[in-house]
Amino acid sequence: MAQRLGKSRPQKSRGQAKSKKEVEKKSSYSKFYKKETKKSNSEEQKAPRSVKKTVFSGFDKDDLMRLNKYIAKSGVCSRREADKLIETGIISVNGELITELGFKVKRNDRVLMDGQLLIAEKLHYILLNKPKGFITTTDDPQERRTVMSLVERATDDRIYPVGRLDMKTTGLLLFTNDGDIAKKLTHPKHRVRKVYQVSLDRALTKNDMQKIIDGMELEDGEIIVDKIAYVEGSDNKKEIGIQLHSGRNRIVRRIFEHLGYEVIRLDRVVFAGLTKKDLPRGKWRWLQPKEVDFLKML
Repeated sequence: MAQRLGKSRPQKSRGQAKSKKEVEKKSSYSKFYKKETKKSNSEEQKAPRSVKKTVFSGFDKDDLMRLNKYIAKSGVCSRREADKLIETGIISVNGELITELGFKVKRNDRVLMDGQLLIAEKLHYILLNKPKGFITTTDDPQERRTVMSLVERATDDRIYPVGRLDMKTTGLLLFTNDGDIAKKLTHPKHRVRKVYQVSLDRALTKNDMQKIIDGMELEDGEIIVDKIAYVEGSDNKKEIGIQLHSGRNRIVRRIFEHLGYEVIRLDRVVFAGLTKKDLPRGKWRWLQPKEVDFLKML
């Protein structure tokens, strides 16, 4: 039996119906969503392939760095936001207030923000395959397990998660102290691609799939997905692959809950072009330089 799948069209006027032929049209996209086979315990615990630690100092050949970049590397904010801080006159270098946006600092300069010392740390990029039972936060007053405990041995420098996955959701989560990259990957205008594999409590009907394709109105506004398909190799149509760029809270769960389905499992399998290949659940790895370069070009 041919798979039913669809691809959203944001330009289509709301309420405009698609033909049955269009809904049932085959697409090679569905091949991306292949049902994962159960791995043995030994495979699950196998450590990912060793990758050299990826760090970048940020200073040029003359040992100089733009002040806004230095501030961003300290983990305070993005470079654009750093420019605003400089203009407000709260940044000082070696005791002198600096308001010039093109100002450059030397490696041993002392940079303060409102009297607080800023240290430009080496940049780190860490990819985690998050398991269930951990919340995405750097600290929890209720002392629940956080994702930080899973990467605590990666570096002594401060890093933080980019975006979030709820406690029950598994899959890819990026950590960094690069304020520019973090800002880019979470800002809606960059339309960062995220792909999830969803397991539902019952089969998704073709009528409900069409509703998702056409766009849905949730309590916080309309949501349009990029692509959606039944997972290849699953005959019960409970396994769904969905691609979207929205970063709204619990958005995938809310899409299906709005239609009366319960999400049994939710796994993020792609984030900004990064995949789970060779990365078992609960393990992490350093990004390779080419992967960092790719993120910077998004």
